Amino acid sequence: MNTANIPTLDISEFDDNPSRFVKEFCAAYQEWGFAGITGHGLDPKLFKRAFGAAQAFFSLSEKAKMAYRVNHRCGYIPFGIEKAKDASHVDLKEFYHVARERADLDYLPDNIWPNQVPDFKLAFEAVFKALDQLALKLLRVVALSLDLRDDYFADSVLAGETLLRVLHYPPIKDANAPNVRAAAHEDINLITLLAGSEQGGLEVLNRRGEWIPLSMIEGTIVCNLGDMLQNLSNGYYPSTTHRVVNPQGPAAQQSRYSIPFFVHPSPETRLDPLTSCIDKSHPRAYPNISAAEFLEQRLIDIGLKK
Repeated sequence: MNTANIPTLDISEFDDNPSRFVKEFCAAYQEWGFAGITGHGLDPKLFKRAFGAAQAFFSLSEKAKMAYRVNHRCGYIPFGIEKAKDASHVDLKEFYHVARERADLDYLPDNIWPNQVPDFKLAFEAVFKALDQLALKLLRVVALSLDLRDDYFADSVLAGETLLRVLHYPPIKDANAPNVRAAAHEDINLITLLAGSEQGGLEVLNRRGEWIPLSMIEGTIVCNLGDMLQNLSNGYYPSTTHRVVNPQGPAAQQSRYSIPFFVHPSPETRLDPLTSCIDKSHPRAYPNISAAEFLEQRLIDIGLKK
């Protein structure tokens, strides 16, 4: 995996030696906030099928796609809507949201599915399920690293407003377009899992202020930590800045696809800094806040909600 110094962790080692894996996880994420995850056992065919369905959907006419424009929680979000917090330009992307569905929880939406692409629903339901299981395992590691029960996050996440985002960065047609497809930002949620194509463009800002390119290869899921976990851990786990830059030369004329999975807790979950993460060397640096309050403000910041 061509990721410079960005680490790769084999999650299967957690089953063999949990304490050793937790130590490796802590070291990787305190330094980077990002790592490539291997040994997860997810079938590459799931993602190949999903990317095919994504390409079919985003190839539809604007009128056809707009029929699935509902709100920020599910369905289609057109080009030119979302921007990074404090950015001066909107991101050069369009996307489709697939939400968690639970009939017993009124605050979770019912998904809307494009009938012009029959495989879309089956493909992305399967990807959602697979990434959900991997996320729960990674959050067991996070919980143990913070001296919590290994199932600390489970009930909250299984009732959370997790979103699977199907992302399309169209070819760059405007020579004066800003030099980033997605401006520098940190993710809102607890953790993000990213399944991407082999196309480059994703860059991570290291602790020395250098942008490090991260290249995706088949079979690796990239996991990064978000602002909610940073708040809960009082900065023990930093939320790392990242961006997607424009490719150079002929590659700029090609579409780029990726599938981030944003893992959220339930709305009432408290994100108050854990007392175990506060001491004289690490005074409280983050506010007491609920997941709902946190998400509401950030959705306004990035232009998805008014």
